[in-house]
Amino acid sequence: MQEENSHNVAFGYLLWIFGFTGSHRFYYGRPVSGTIWFFTFGLCGIGWLVDLFLIPSMDRAADRKYFRGPYDYSVAWVLLTFLGLLGGHRFYMRKWVTALLWFFTGGFFLLGYVYDYWTLNQQIDDLNKR
Repeated sequence: MQEENSHNVAFGYLLWIFGFTGSHRFYYGRPVSGTIWFFTFGLCGIGWLVDLFLIPSMDRAADRKYFRGPYDYSVAWVLLTFLGLLGGHRFYMRKWVTALLWFFTGGFFLLGYVYDYWTLNQQIDDLNKR
C-alpha cells in the first residue's frame, strides 16, 4: 500500500532554511519541538543542522499521520505564515467567521495566530477526512 503524500519534502527543506525558528517542525506536526527550536534558535544551531538529515523521516511520518485531500497542507502553511494575521489560511479553509475575526483583530490579538501554528495540521486533517 502506497502512502498518500500529504506534505512536501522540498517545502520542508525550504522551511529548514529558517529552521532556527522551528518552522519546518511546525509544518511536520511537531509543535512542541518547533516551539523549543523557536526559543533556542534551533538548539543553538545544532538541532537545526541535525534536522537537515531528519527531514525525510519527518516527512514520511507526517504523510502517515495526516490525510491528503482537497485542502493542501503546504498552501495552508504559506497562508498562515504570510497572511495569518489577516486570516488568510482560515479563508482558505472556509472558516468564514473565524477568518473575519482574525482579519479584524490581527489573528485574534496574536493568540489565535500562535494557536494555529500549533494546530493547523490537525485542522487541515479534520477537513480532509470529511
